[in-house]
Amino acid sequence: MWAIFRTGPVKEPGTNGRSRLTEQPNNVLIKPMYAIVEIQGQQFKAEAEKFLYVHYLGEAVKEGDKVEFDRVLLADADGDVKVGAPTVEGAKVVCEVLTPLVKGDKVIVFKKKRRKGYRRKNGHRQYFTKVLIKEVVA
Repeated sequence: MWAIFRTGPVKEPGTNGRSRLTEQPNNVLIKPMYAIVEIQGQQFKAEAEKFLYVHYLGEAVKEGDKVEFDRVLLADADGDVKVGAPTVEGAKVVCEVLTPLVKGDKVIVFKKKRRKGYRRKNGHRQYFTKVLIKEVVA
């Protein structure tokens, strides 16, 4: 079990995003449960009550929909780590769609070959979906 023994004051979770440790009765601190989940080919670290920007999930999802991702590659519950081969059986991450379509920052692609008069400028904005992780089931 992963634990830190500390005598000083402890910040509550959710206070300005700095401390995610929770205090236990005998001043033992434990990490919250998390999972490594694969969503559309990318791996994310999922913790309850955190936001994720995943690749656009398409027209099928609406705001407020519940979405479950079952490709959990690793799950950690109070130091009990389960590693899947390739996925953890029965584990899933339950999310709520907050914003179905979010545009990312604009990326400028500029190509040039010197002394040849060749210049190409192209812009791109990636589409994302903002989800709130409701719970991690392992």
